[in-house]
Amino acid sequence: MLFYSLPDEVNTHGFIQKWATHKRILLPRVEGDDIIPCEYSEDKLTQGAYGIMEPERIPALASNVNLIVVPGVAFDYSGNRLGRGKGYYDRFLSQESWRSVPKIGICFPCQLLECVPTDSHDIRMDDVIGTFESR
Repeated sequence: MLFYSLPDEVNTHGFIQKWATHKRILLPRVEGDDIIPCEYSEDKLTQGAYGIMEPERIPALASNVNLIVVPGVAFDYSGNRLGRGKGYYDRFLSQESWRSVPKIGICFPCQLLECVPTDSHDIRMDDVIGTFESR
């Protein structure tokens, strides 16, 4: 499961397009206060909540997901993540069916900090990758 990046995030568009011919790619779809992981199809993306491109509603099961790549405003070296403040990913990742799936945050090096503020409900990443991929 990946995310379709916004202009201020590490660009995931080319990666998604390249690997969609070899792997099943899921993207988040926002419905109400929830993220629904849905199958990616380049010709069926529409602008959804907050201007984010989303797939049509073809939900996927957690048993078929090997990895979740997560965006963030900032991450720290312990895997803590600072999101955009709505809690979508924390609610999604805290569900029992997604807890055991490895979670990797990706960000620009300037977004990787010594420490970010956390709350008890925040979900920690298993790893964080700081990349120089162009915006």
